[in-house]
Amino acid sequence: MDPERVAAAVGRCPAVASLSAGEFGEVASYLPGRRVEGVRATADGDVEVHVVLWYGVPVDEAVAQVRAAVREVEPDAAAVHVVVADLAFAGDGGA
Repeated sequence: MDPERVAAAVGRCPAVASLSAGEFGEVASYLPGRRVEGVRATADGDVEVHVVLWYGVPVDEAVAQVRAAVREVEPDAAAVHVVVADLAFAGDGGA
């Protein structure tokens, strides 16, 4: 899995305000010299994405956008798990 491509694809989803590293920063993929927050692979080959959604977008619509974006760049992922970490309101900078 390429976490940078996943993060970029998810970040382009209209329903997504930002990716989330979790309350303690534990949701991330570690690459040489950097980390990609909000994206991680599981031992089973699944992709897990934690997002902050824009308030007002139906959650099922937002999750479908995120899953489609991940599948576009990682079609061989066993499963795509989307965790909604928070909601952002227009004008608050995306959490």
